[in-house]
Amino acid sequence: MKKTVSLAFTVAITLLGLLFVTFMIGRVMPIDPVLAVIGERATQAQYDQVFLELGLDKPLIVQFGIYVGDVLQGDFGTSIRTGKPVAEDIARVFPATLELATLGTLLGVVLGVPLGVLAAVYRGSWIDQISRLIGLVGYSMPIFWLGMMGLLIFYGILGWVAGPGRLGVFYEGLVPTRTGLLLLDAIIAGDWDVFKDALSHIILPACLLGYFSLAYISRMTRSFMLEQLNSEYVITARVKGLSEWNVVWRHAFRNIAIQLITVIALAYANLLEGSVLTEIIFAWPGIGSYITTSLLSNDMASVLGGTVVIGTIFVCLNILSDLLYRFFDPRAKS
Repeated sequence: MKKTVSLAFTVAITLLGLLFVTFMIGRVMPIDPVLAVIGERATQAQYDQVFLELGLDKPLIVQFGIYVGDVLQGDFGTSIRTGKPVAEDIARVFPATLELATLGTLLGVVLGVPLGVLAAVYRGSWIDQISRLIGLVGYSMPIFWLGMMGLLIFYGILGWVAGPGRLGVFYEGLVPTRTGLLLLDAIIAGDWDVFKDALSHIILPACLLGYFSLAYISRMTRSFMLEQLNSEYVITARVKGLSEWNVVWRHAFRNIAIQLITVIALAYANLLEGSVLTEIIFAWPGIGSYITTSLLSNDMASVLGGTVVIGTIFVCLNILSDLLYRFFDPRAKS
């Protein structure tokens, strides 16, 4: 009970800090929130009226209190770009980012974990060198360059995948929106033509994000595995005559699974908040593109709303990984 209260208090303080930072960003940005709403041709009377309506005449601490109260009720304000509530806009664009980041993380885990294990088992071999090269390229190459090269080769030259966007124009609106995840909605509706088209659009940006995630996960997996493979219990297992498969996967890998939970959760959170460039290159209608477009339009309500949502998800994923860590590792409970 005490730990639950402590965790809840920590989460509340963290989220309050997040709201304070986003609130201050909105205040220090060189953008007049009143002019952003009414435009530069408004009269002084109109300016004063909106100034009062936005509560800008109140002390800063009072404005922050009002902002926190509105956010707790799901009210992020109204977007001056779309004319709709920011919460409604985020609910519309966020599933696209969630779908893209989830698929990218799955690719990164499915390929990155075995690659990291093999690199550790065959340390110094050509497998380890290839793994190191993949990780180095994944870290050093700018993702926008990889995205443009991917579009040029796999879309422009080879024609293996569909172009930018989330869905072909002929398939728009054919599947009713249930979850917002196009692949899942197409499966639910049983429309496999839409599913194939959506998969063709998402596979390239997901592979790029997955590659970035793979580079991180494989290197961390290799590091964890090397530590375990040099342990005495692994040597004992080999002396007992256990097969190498059992030694690696049933003994060594089982002991790094808990650490990998944290690594994968962080990789997932990073993809959710760091897919902005990928979304812009592939014209992906996700929250990254939404925030960027809003920022260019001086639509600070949308920018702050998107930032709060992404930050909250990042905090929640960290807490979830911490809880899973405690659940699977009895030592962490103490």
